[in-house]
Amino acid sequence: AELAAADPRVQALAAQVTESREQDIPLLLLKLKGILSSASLGCEESKKIKRDIYDYGLSQYCMLVLRQDHSRLHGGWATAAQLAEILSHCCVGLEVKEDPEEFYNKFLPSVINNLLVLGRRLQARFTRAIKDKQDFLRWFQTVTDAICWLFGGHVQLAAFVLQNEHFLQLLITDDVETAIIMMSVLHNLLKVNSSVLLQVDEETLHAVLDELVYKLSSTTNPVIGSAATRLLLLVAKCCKQLVKLLTARYKGLKRLLSKQWTGKGFDRDLSQLLDLLCLEQSSGKAELQRQHQAACIIQATWRGFQTRKRLKKLPQAVTTLQRSFRAKREQELQHLKKQREDEALKLQIQLKRQRAMRLFHERQLAFLEIIHASQVTKYMEEIERKSALTIQRFWRGYRARRNFHQQRQSLKEYKAAVIIQRAACKFLEKRRRRPLSPWKDPKGLTDEQRLALQQKVDDYIKLHPASQMSEEMSKELHMRAQEKLAQFLLRSRLDWRAAQRRETLLAQVNTDVELLMNAPGLAETTEKDLGVFMSRSIPIATKARQSHNTMLKHTHWPWWKKLGDELEEDDVIPDDALNAELGTLFIGGKK
Repeated sequence: AELAAADPRVQALAAQVTESREQDIPLLLLKLKGILSSASLGCEESKKIKRDIYDYGLSQYCMLVLRQDHSRLHGGWATAAQLAEILSHCCVGLEVKEDPEEFYNKFLPSVINNLLVLGRRLQARFTRAIKDKQDFLRWFQTVTDAICWLFGGHVQLAAFVLQNEHFLQLLITDDVETAIIMMSVLHNLLKVNSSVLLQVDEETLHAVLDELVYKLSSTTNPVIGSAATRLLLLVAKCCKQLVKLLTARYKGLKRLLSKQWTGKGFDRDLSQLLDLLCLEQSSGKAELQRQHQAACIIQATWRGFQTRKRLKKLPQAVTTLQRSFRAKREQELQHLKKQREDEALKLQIQLKRQRAMRLFHERQLAFLEIIHASQVTKYMEEIERKSALTIQRFWRGYRARRNFHQQRQSLKEYKAAVIIQRAACKFLEKRRRRPLSPWKDPKGLTDEQRLALQQKVDDYIKLHPASQMSEEMSKELHMRAQEKLAQFLLRSRLDWRAAQRRETLLAQVNTDVELLMNAPGLAETTEKDLGVFMSRSIPIATKARQSHNTMLKHTHWPWWKKLGDELEEDDVIPDDALNAELGTLFIGGKK
């Protein structure tokens, strides 16, 4: 009944939108402005028109149209700005009776998100534009006014706007004109809902405050400084907790404001902000002084307690100290005595060695005097041989002891393994000898069963006689085994070469990807850069041409196929579409 009594203009426009081409839909939706302006704002007729627009899906059409690339549509970005204004007026003052949760929890946040995305696109084109910059700025202002009008009519959207990543990206900009507009949006946001900063998470709050303080410290433009100062003053007036956050997080803010921005035309707001910061800092100093005095009292009490406790334990401590000193002195005397004994023992050993060497040389000289001159050489050779044997014996003993110490752990593990194996063998032997049942002897076979079993064994032996392999068959089997081993080694060699080739191809693909990612832009490309990505292979060139044709085809797709993509740059083509048609793409480089 409600749809039957709907506004005929809305019905006619909905029918036109349904039957028209998608390129003509944005211009048709502009007729909503005349329909909305025909009724006075706030009256029942205006509310009924907005409800009819929402019920017939025209509001949803406006929301979806905002996500299109308007540079290729009739009317361009001016149409997008007007549609944003129309959509915000359609949503403010609208009372949805059927499924209000869908409207408030899904539709309105989607509208805010699309408006912020449109604002980011207009801001990007304004910064890059050489001509028509004022037109882009005017359209950007229209979109931000629509956002302000929307969260002014629905206060619950203020927190969503502030936490949206697109809003933070719009605020974080170095452009003066758009920065002033975004700070005015933030100012209206705080006026509509002064406690919104306490409703958002700590990360978002710090990001907003960091950006405002950064603008104050990085620019000398008085317009930026005035807007940032008014925002900080409004934040400080909202809640005392935020003033504490400003003084604690930004230590040099007061000094920055007083030195850099005094006498720039907004001294009234600046003085109010400085007074709030000074008041909070003075109260913070008083609180800090009180805490310092309390800490001093606690420390004095604790030191007095510790001193009295030590004085009570002083006699016992002196006794313990004397005992420790005597024990340490006795230990030092024992060490010194042992050191002297070791030195005396070393000296005695050295004297014994010198005496033994002297006796050896005297004995050798005596033998040389006794032995005939013709036997001296033979005697010296015998002495050298015995000396060499002695040295070899000592060296072999040293090497054997060293190897034994090195192999001690292996020997220990070997002995442990032998013990474990011996225990396991004993356990298995005991289980093998143990009867099947501890309380009942195993039942033996009868004579008939034994004869039947023996008959089965004989029959099986007759059917399957044991085969004896001759020497020729053994050699033939050996040759077949050698051939299979050679085939296995050859196949493993081929597999190794294939693995090496795969690794080489993977390294080549990584190199090509790195070259493609580091490639310069089209405006900076030279002939030398083109040579890196050109290939002389005809199949590869054909594949590249097919990829290029697919990319051109993607640019002519209808807008509703690209609704799911969040395009920061309008010329980005989703990889899924290309892979669906081609399977894979050619990446430039060597074949």
